[in-house]
Amino acid sequence: MPPTAPRHTFRSVAPVLALCWLAVFFEGMDVNVYGAVMPRMLDDPGLGLGPATAGTIGSWTTLGMLVAALVIGPVTDRLGRRPVLAVSVALFSIGSAICALSGTPAPFDAGRFLAGLGFGSLLPICLSMVLEFAPPRRAALATGLLMTSYHVGGMFATGLGLTLAPALGWRSVFWAGVLPALIAVPLLLRLLPESPGVLLAKGRTAEAEAVADRYGMARPAPADAPAHGTGGRPSALLALFRPGARWATPLLWLASFCGLLLVYGVGTWLPQMMRASGYGLSSSVSFLLVINIGAVVGMFIAGRTADRFGPVRVSALWFLLTAAGALLLRAHLPLALTYAVVAVTGIWLFSAQVMVYAAADRVYPPADRATGLGWVTGIGRTGAVVGPWLGGVLAAGGNAQLGFVTFALAGLVGAAAIGLVPVARRLGGGAPVPAPVGAQAEAQAGAE
Repeated sequence: MPPTAPRHTFRSVAPVLALCWLAVFFEGMDVNVYGAVMPRMLDDPGLGLGPATAGTIGSWTTLGMLVAALVIGPVTDRLGRRPVLAVSVALFSIGSAICALSGTPAPFDAGRFLAGLGFGSLLPICLSMVLEFAPPRRAALATGLLMTSYHVGGMFATGLGLTLAPALGWRSVFWAGVLPALIAVPLLLRLLPESPGVLLAKGRTAEAEAVADRYGMARPAPADAPAHGTGGRPSALLALFRPGARWATPLLWLASFCGLLLVYGVGTWLPQMMRASGYGLSSSVSFLLVINIGAVVGMFIAGRTADRFGPVRVSALWFLLTAAGALLLRAHLPLALTYAVVAVTGIWLFSAQVMVYAAADRVYPPADRATGLGWVTGIGRTGAVVGPWLGGVLAAGGNAQLGFVTFALAGLVGAAAIGLVPVARRLGGGAPVPAPVGAQAEAQAGAE
């Protein structure tokens, strides 16, 4: 590496982290605008949207996410991370414009499915980019920092629903969803570097080394280059079941399923479950804001902790604490104490899922990272479908309070699944998950 190359620190790769943060922020905003304006859409007689149809539209979005997440790895290996990321942002912006123009539910379905394709492909790409560019001993913290943007975007969407929609109507919020194409796409195409591993796989060695040198990274080796989808082996999925990953892969899928079941189930039904526990309507809704504030704080805590003790341990512990928090919320505690429990449960719940992604980075080598993360997030999306549906079934049967027990069980299963990943790697013939780096990591952290 040239002597003038920068050290590989957060500062040296800040442009990449910032651009990916912006992209995920816009995803969080666009994913959540539908829920933010749904009551006004249901009240619009010209649209003809009923509760059942509104639920179906949400399913179209999730289906788009699932399809995109499962296929995006090989696609980005062939075409490159940067152009596909820009296309992903453009897709959900176009989908938002279609929704804004829709006069009936049918084109709205199409718009949300198209948006779902963009949502489902964007997150695996951004995770893969951040994990590739971030300092290796700060990978978990980088993942947590990235995912704070999703929750900030979700809170921004809530703000749009509370301010823009009353003044200009629900369509105005979807027109705001076009902004990512106007703001993020040009920035991504102009400023985001391409993955050095992808460049190396395409035979553009000099460019790959130049990018690595510019950001203080180690120059990519042939083992870092994705062979799947770039004219090499087509069996990207089969690579996730090679020795060392064959048993860990389904455990990561199960942990991701449980994590997103919790994220989407609790996010959808927390206010109703709290009302069933005897709290008033206003406080029940405010719990949702409190749990999301806890989520943002939790990303920083989990990232720093996981870089020291490992993402597997942190994710497993966080799942267990989430289960405990869910059971505590089932009891009717004093209001101030309830707010505190909701806040700390938010710290654990959302970052437990994010640390599953960080754990996947230790299971899959760089060449398989994009496909591995795509399938971990894609399978997890089925949990995003099951969680709200399950909460709805319980609420329809007058058992909304049982949701706390159900979500606690999901936390226990998630903890077991992610906690068994190191054992599965050893049984599968792979090296164990790297041990905590202790004082060495602390010394590097101080240097950075």
